Amino acid sequence: MKRVGILISGGGSNMVALAKDMVGDHPGRAKLVIANDPGAGGLLKANALRIPTAVVDHRDFPKDREGFEAELQVVLEEAGIEMIALAGFMRILTPGFTAKWAGRMLNIHPSLLPKYKGLQTHARALEAGDAQHGCSVHEVTADLDDGPILGQARMDVRAGDTPQSLAERLLPLEHQLYPAVLRRYLAGDRTPVMLEG
Repeated sequence: MKRVGILISGGGSNMVALAKDMVGDHPGRAKLVIANDPGAGGLLKANALRIPTAVVDHRDFPKDREGFEAELQVVLEEAGIEMIALAGFMRILTPGFTAKWAGRMLNIHPSLLPKYKGLQTHARALEAGDAQHGCSVHEVTADLDDGPILGQARMDVRAGDTPQSLAERLLPLEHQLYPAVLRRYLAGDRTPVMLEG
């Protein structure tokens, strides 16, 4: 059974979905939640789920991403973490860190990759007049939001949608997709998961 570390920056709703799925015959267990912000609301949710937590505050490492990641690596190693799930972790990781975790780190991104890497994905989908929007789970590589896609969930864009309404409707799909992909990935199955919402 793989020891999974979940990295967050905010409320941690995807972390909760992942952790609640990692029970029973699941090939992984949530063993640590790490936030880069001590005020991240997901830390309280992790405590409520009785998952150990840690904070590596990126503000303690101004202009030193390698130093931040070195501390992150220490915390992960001390907990015996074997797999990382990025769940709303808002830090860009260096090629050195991603290389150490190659094939052992997943991320969820709120767009139908390869469209709209980076931020403001909902607004960009609306500006482009897209008929569909969604989210993707991918392996993390050195390039931003660019690793092999392991799953996507799609939904129709409705007349009158705003970035906020898209985000709100997409979140439940994220909570279905990410646990399904992680479960399959840890079992050694790389077949993409495709959902429609």
